[in-house]
Amino acid sequence: MEQINQYPIGKYKEPEVITEEICISFIDIIASFPANLKSAIMSLNDKQLDRPYRNGSWTVRQVVHHLADSNINCFARIKFALTEDNPIIKPFAEENWAELSDAKHISILPSLIILEGIHERWVILLKGLGKKDWNRTFFHPDLNKSQTVAEAMAKYSWHCNHHLAQIKNLKKQMQWK
Repeated sequence: MEQINQYPIGKYKEPEVITEEICISFIDIIASFPANLKSAIMSLNDKQLDRPYRNGSWTVRQVVHHLADSNINCFARIKFALTEDNPIIKPFAEENWAELSDAKHISILPSLIILEGIHERWVILLKGLGKKDWNRTFFHPDLNKSQTVAEAMAKYSWHCNHHLAQIKNLKKQMQWK
C-alpha cells in the first residue's frame, strides 16, 4: 500500500523517444495542472492540508508549496536552456525547502497563485518553441548529464501528475470530499 501511495501513477520512466505529439501533451498537462490541483485541494481544511499523504511523507500543504518551488525552478531551467548554451543549472534541496516555515505553515493560496502565473507563462513559452528549441539542453550537476527541454518537460509533466495523484489518492482513502 505504501508503494501505491508514494507512486500512485508509477515511478518516472524517461521516454525513449519524444515526438511532437508528446510535446503537445506536455503543454496540455502544464496548462490544465493549476486548475486540476485547485479542484483537488480547495475543499480541504487546515487539518486535512496538514495530513501526510502517506506515513513519513510531506503533508498535502508541503506538497502544494513544493510544486510551486519545483515548477519555478523548472521554468527557469528551461529559460536558461533556451537562452544559453547548455548552462549548468543549480539544483535545489527540495527536502530542505519543504521543511522551511513557508512550506510547513502558511496558506496554500500564495503557491496556487504562483502556479497559476508560472503555468500560464510556461504554456505560452512552450507553444512558441520550434523543433530545435525542444532539443536545447541544460546540464544538471546532480544527474551529471545534460537534459533537453523535451526531457525536462517529460519529467515535470509526470511530476505534476504524480503529486496530484498522491493528493487525490489520500482524499479517496480518507473519504474526503
